Amino acid sequence: MAELTHLDQSGAARMVDVSAKPATTREATAEGRITMSAEAARAIAEGSGKKGDALAVARVAGIMAAKRTSELIPLCHPVPLSHVRVELLPDESGVTVRATCACTGPTGVEMEALTATSVALLTLYDMAKAIDRAMVIGPVALLAKSGGQSGNWVRAGT
Repeated sequence: MAELTHLDQSGAARMVDVSAKPATTREATAEGRITMSAEAARAIAEGSGKKGDALAVARVAGIMAAKRTSELIPLCHPVPLSHVRVELLPDESGVTVRATCACTGPTGVEMEALTATSVALLTLYDMAKAIDRAMVIGPVALLAKSGGQSGNWVRAGT
């Protein structure tokens, strides 16, 4: 059975020591979805909501969130991001968000990609809640990661 890396031998929470790990190029991509009414989806796609261009605001929110992940997730290392891309793919029933983060460092960027995706989705909810409060966020999942000691990983079916 795999061990939880953020717990010490007594079970206390700890930040993993990555000081001896080599800096490698790392990348991770996460994806999530927000489902909503056709009216809300149309307003988001057209940028006609009362709060303005929801897609542009959500993209910036996702990028900002990736940069602040270590402030939001306890025990997460600050990562020197070299790239963040947030893609928003609207359709007639909602928006799919895909975030890709990259860095060169001793630890990965999975949490940054997941955080960027999640915050972009929450921003879309905030931007469209006046039209549809019944929107549903999820699932949010890691699609792929590369680099580091454990190498490459891709979610089955991706």
